[in-house]
Amino acid sequence: MPSSVESHRGFLLIPHPSSLTPDGLKIAHASVGEGTPILLLHGWGANIELVWPLAESLAKQGFKVYALDLPGFGNSAPPPTAWTVHDYAALVIAFMDVQGLGRVCLFGHSFGGRISIVLGARYAERFSKIVLCDAAGVKPPTPLRRVILGKLYDTAARWIKPGNPLYGLLERVRLAYRQRAGSSDYLNAGALTETFVAVIEEDLLPFAPQIQRPTLLIWGENDLDTPLWMAHALEKAIPDAGLVVMKGAGHYAYLDALADVTRVMTYFFQNES
Repeated sequence: MPSSVESHRGFLLIPHPSSLTPDGLKIAHASVGEGTPILLLHGWGANIELVWPLAESLAKQGFKVYALDLPGFGNSAPPPTAWTVHDYAALVIAFMDVQGLGRVCLFGHSFGGRISIVLGARYAERFSKIVLCDAAGVKPPTPLRRVILGKLYDTAARWIKPGNPLYGLLERVRLAYRQRAGSSDYLNAGALTETFVAVIEEDLLPFAPQIQRPTLLIWGENDLDTPLWMAHALEKAIPDAGLVVMKGAGHYAYLDALADVTRVMTYFFQNES
């Protein structure tokens, strides 16, 4: 992990504050720079390396930037059971406690943005300002065709039980539908499939009005994974929020427009209190 500023990488045993992980989780983490602390949360399927260009860029502006591999990603241990976004949020707070971080600026991309919505709503006292970048968490409406097919399947499943000659056919139809309808993240979730389903099933928009910290939304103009209408929904729901749209950028706006995002975040965070 080459850098023009001093960086540190290591592992921590995080005692997650629940009975889910009585022995703690091994969490990979890295930090770089000196100054006002910023915590970066990566997206689903990503890890420290994907947010590291932003970490180094912000470190050069006078911040100390922390990043971790969220449980199940990168070099961190997986969750011991299917986790919700609230479990991930509690893990982040436990990570901050172990690091001795009382209050930080927070950046969350995609799935990390989903976690950041919960953090801003439930643990507001631990954060000074929040940046949500191409954040997930706003549940799109279910297409009518999927609603109809779901109801048809539910009806058939009530009558066709194991042992019925049609049961095997019903299961093949179900699996084929999931393969066609499932996102690439779902299809590649592997051991985290149940966690993925638990995470995406929750609409976090109701938490947005509870975020009592200044919040900046940074969004890619051409984001197809979390479209721009989701940014507008969050901007409307969060009491103190503003939106910056990165022209020509996609779902990874902070990488597509690294210099501009660094400049905007530096201005937003420079008076973090």
